[in-house]
Amino acid sequence: MKRRKLSNPLALAVMTTLWQKPMHPYEIAQTLRRQGKDSSTKINYGSLYTVVQNLEKHGFVEVTDVERQGNRPERTIYGITEAGREEMTEWLSDLMAVPAREYPIFETALSLMGVLPPDDVARLLAERLGSLEVQAASARGGLAKLYETLPRLFLVETEYQLHMIEAQAEWVRGFLAELRDGTLPGVDAWRNFHETGEIPPEFEELEERHFEQ
Repeated sequence: MKRRKLSNPLALAVMTTLWQKPMHPYEIAQTLRRQGKDSSTKINYGSLYTVVQNLEKHGFVEVTDVERQGNRPERTIYGITEAGREEMTEWLSDLMAVPAREYPIFETALSLMGVLPPDDVARLLAERLGSLEVQAASARGGLAKLYETLPRLFLVETEYQLHMIEAQAEWVRGFLAELRDGTLPGVDAWRNFHETGEIPPEFEELEERHFEQ
């Protein structure tokens, strides 16, 4: 994927908002919120002005007007430039087509879970599963209501979010079952390590083989 001058996804969201029409930063924030983009993009409204300034510095947006209304402070209106349209199209196309390696914090936790006893992990995953099931039920209900008023085209990111929640819940459910019934390979050695403090020989052999590769 091409290395871009700006990497903050909020910059892309701003450009797509200005693609609709020129706006001042506060109106950009209102539009993002009204259109539900804050559910799919991490939006820090405090840094939105800085993002707009960076976009202007790189020539992706430009000042198109300055509004003055009575005693109110003047408001700068920004519009997307031709270079901004090209950057927006290329960036969005890359994100759509090229799977990027992401590092979700849950994956980090799974990679380090061996420092906890397996029974503790089972308890914690059961808590997570309960939360995921509540999230999924809420998202399904919310989507059903939204389908009544909005075309599906505007809800695809919400559908995707629900699908990811359900997929994670399915995986956690299966892994939790293996932990609880003892069919997870290595779980006995893992439990023994926490009970005795001794690293199982098979774990040491795996570590040695890993470093030899």
